[in-house]
Amino acid sequence: MPNFPLMKPFLHAHCQMLLRIPFKLKPPKPKTLISFLLTSRTSPSYHTFSLSLLQTHTHFNHFTQILCHAFTLGFFANPYISSQLLSHCLSNPDFTLAFSHTLFSQITNPNVLSCNFLLRAYSHSSFPEQAISLYNQMMRKSMILDNFTFPFVLKACGRLNSFHKGVEVHCVSLKMGFGFDVFVQNALVYMYFQCGVVELAQKVFDFMPDSGRDVVTWNSMISGYLQCGFCHQAVKTFRKMLHESGVRLNDVSIVSALTACARTGLLDLGKKIHGLIVVYGLVIDVFLGSSLVDMYTKCGQLEDARKVFDRLLDKNAVCWTSMIAGYLQSDMFKEAIELFREMQMAGVKAEPATIACVVSACGHSGALDLGRWVLNYCEKSGIEMNLVVKNSLIDMYSKCGLVDKALEVFHSLTNKDVYSWSMLISGLAMNARSDESLQLFSLMEGSSGVRPNGVTFLGILSACSHGGCVGEGFYYFEKMTGQYKLSPGVEHYGCLVDLLGRANLLVEAMEFIGSMPIQPDAIIWRSLLFTCSRHGNVELAEVAAKKISELEPEKCGAHVLLSNAYASASRWKDVRMVRRNMGAEGIQKQPGCSFIEVDGSVHEFLVADSVHSQIDVICDTLQAMNLVLKSRVFELDFLDY
Repeated sequence: MPNFPLMKPFLHAHCQMLLRIPFKLKPPKPKTLISFLLTSRTSPSYHTFSLSLLQTHTHFNHFTQILCHAFTLGFFANPYISSQLLSHCLSNPDFTLAFSHTLFSQITNPNVLSCNFLLRAYSHSSFPEQAISLYNQMMRKSMILDNFTFPFVLKACGRLNSFHKGVEVHCVSLKMGFGFDVFVQNALVYMYFQCGVVELAQKVFDFMPDSGRDVVTWNSMISGYLQCGFCHQAVKTFRKMLHESGVRLNDVSIVSALTACARTGLLDLGKKIHGLIVVYGLVIDVFLGSSLVDMYTKCGQLEDARKVFDRLLDKNAVCWTSMIAGYLQSDMFKEAIELFREMQMAGVKAEPATIACVVSACGHSGALDLGRWVLNYCEKSGIEMNLVVKNSLIDMYSKCGLVDKALEVFHSLTNKDVYSWSMLISGLAMNARSDESLQLFSLMEGSSGVRPNGVTFLGILSACSHGGCVGEGFYYFEKMTGQYKLSPGVEHYGCLVDLLGRANLLVEAMEFIGSMPIQPDAIIWRSLLFTCSRHGNVELAEVAAKKISELEPEKCGAHVLLSNAYASASRWKDVRMVRRNMGAEGIQKQPGCSFIEVDGSVHEFLVADSVHSQIDVICDTLQAMNLVLKSRVFELDFLDY
C-alpha cells in the first residue's frame, strides 16, 4: 500500500462542506447524544463529544458528521477522540483501509492504542507488510508497546513467512517482559508454525506454564501440526489436551482433531470425538458436520458419513461437497452423481470443488453427456472454472476417449500445474497414444518449469506399459528415483510388473517382484496373474494365485483368473476344481457390471439383472434383435449355396 501524503487542508475543507449538507436522517432515538450533537447550533463540550462516540455505530452518516465535527472543532487532536474515531472507521466496512490510513496520518502523536487498531487491520488485510512497517516506526519512536501490539505484528510475520523478523519481534517481546503473556505466546506459536519451524513452536509451548495455556494455545498447536503435515503429532497433542490440560474443548479443537483422524485413518478416535460432541451438547452445525462427514468418508465409513449428512438441518455447499467427494474417493461414482442432483434440487449453488468432484465422477462412469451438462450449469450459474475444475475436465475427456478435447482444454490453460501435465500424460497413455505421452513429458521437463511428481511418473510408466517400451520404462523409473529423488510406491512397481508381463517376460517379472524393497500387495500379484493367464503360463499363475489368496482370502479375483489360465491351457479338470473350491469356501464370483448413459442418466446393469424399471422392454427388444440376426444369418447361409 502506498504511503499517503498529509491531507489536513483537504480534510478540513471537506469536513466544512459536509457540515453544510442537510442530512435527512431518522435516528432511532431522537433524544440521544448523537441527535443532540448533530442538531445543536452551539459547539458541544468535550465531555458531550466523548460520550457521543459510544453511539457512533448506530448510523454511518452520524459517524461521518461526528468525524467532521472532530476536525472542525479541534477535538481530533485529543488522543482518546482520535483513537476511538480510528477504531470506528476501521470497523466500518463503508470506509476503506486507505481512508483509515489517511486518518491515522493526521494524528500528531498517535498513542499505542491507535497504532494497535491499525496494526490489527493490516495484519488481517491483503497488506500485512504494512503492519511490519508501522511496527518499525513505533520502534524508531521508542513507543512503549503493550501485549496487544505483538500478536498483530507476529501474525503479519507469519503470513509473510518472515522468520527472521518474527525472531526479532520475539526477542523484543521477551525484553519488554511479555515472556509469559498468553496472547503473545499464542501468537508466537502461530508465527513459528506458519514459517514451518515446528521445533521452535514446540519450545514456545513447552516454555509456557500449564496454567498459562488456554484453549487457543492448544488449538494453535494442533492446527499447526496439521498444517505442517505432522498429523500423528497433532493427534498426540489432542490426547494430551483432553487428558492433562483441564481446558474445555471448543468447536475449533474438535474440528482439528477430526481432520487429524481423517488424515491418519484413526476411525476409533474419530468415533470417540463424535461421542464427545454429544456429551458436551455441542450443536452439529455445518462446521462440525462437514468435519465429521470428511472423517468418516476418509476412513471408509460411507454409511456413517451419510447418516451425519442426512441429519444436518442447514447444509451448505461445503457439506454437500464433502459427501460427494467421499463417494468419489470410494469409487461410488453413481452415488456421487445422484447426490449432486439432490444438491441441485435443494437449491444449493455448487462451488468449484463440487464441480471438480462431479466431473471426475462423470469421467470414471463414462457419463460424458452429464459432464457436458455440468459445464453448461457452471456457465449459467457463474461458477468459476478454476484450474482444479479444468484438470478434472482433462481427466474426464481422457477417460471418455475424447483425447483431442482434453488436449484442447490443456492448451487453453495459462497456469498449468503438475496435475494438468500428469492428467494429460495419463490420458494419452490410456488411449494408446504412448508416443505422444512420452513427448509431452519431455516438453514438461524442458519448458514448463513444473517439477514432475509421483503421479506424473505413474502416467509415464503406464504409457511405457501400454506401448510395450520395456527399456524406456526402466529408464524413466531410474530417472524418477535418481534425478528427481522420488520414492516409488507400490503402484509404480506394479506398473513395471505389468510392463514386463505384457512383454511376455514373466520370469523376469517374477524376479523383479522378489527384488522389490517393499512388500508386494495383492494388486501386483493380480497383475502378474492376469498376464500369466493371457500368455498361458500356468505354473507362475498358480504361484501368483496362492499369494493373492493369502492376502485376500475372501475375494474371488484370484480364483477367476486362475480358472482362466487353466482354460487357456485346456486344463478343464483344473477349471472345474477351482470352481468347486470356490463353492466349498463360500466364495461367490462377483457379477459382471456395465454402464450405459442415456439422456444424461447413467444406467447400471449386472449379469442376470432384473431390477431395472424397463427390464421387460429391454428383454423384448433383445429378443426381437436376436430373431432379426438369426433370420439374416439364415439368409446369408442360403446365399452361400
